[in-house]
Amino acid sequence: MQRLTIEEFREADKLPLIVVLDDVRSMYNIGSIFRTCDTFRVEALYLCGICQTPPSTEIHKTALGAEDSVSWKYFKTTLEAVAELKKEGYQILSIEQVEHSTKLQIFIPQEGQRYAVILGNEVKGVHQEVVDISDGCLEIPQLGTKHSMNVSVTAGIIIYKFAETLILRR
Repeated sequence: MQRLTIEEFREADKLPLIVVLDDVRSMYNIGSIFRTCDTFRVEALYLCGICQTPPSTEIHKTALGAEDSVSWKYFKTTLEAVAELKKEGYQILSIEQVEHSTKLQIFIPQEGQRYAVILGNEVKGVHQEVVDISDGCLEIPQLGTKHSMNVSVTAGIIIYKFAETLILRR
């Protein structure tokens, strides 16, 4: 299947995307997101607030080693992570259902732009103060009776959107 080694992965070109987790509590969700980040060669994963960090048996159970390939960083608060990302020129997009959000199906990531997407806590979502300093919000349309999805599923959908547009269609 010609999979990359961890060293080859670290040296390979990355999707210009950093995934930021804002107080995600489940280590299984964190591990799943690590694995999705590996799948699409995401630049990095930022773990903020109550997020647990590797090494962790629970993270490893769903990451299956992706915690070793994907670059990650811990921040005490998501606000600190966003401040750093803004200094580095990233466009900050919270994934949240808010007034004036952009529906995912009409959003088109731009070549040459670096992005950071913020995914929130399983119950409370992205903190309002983080939404307030974001450059925008993306919303995944939901057609059923529920108004939320598991954060790891949301991460997969969002990361795929960026990968499809910026890498897979080349």
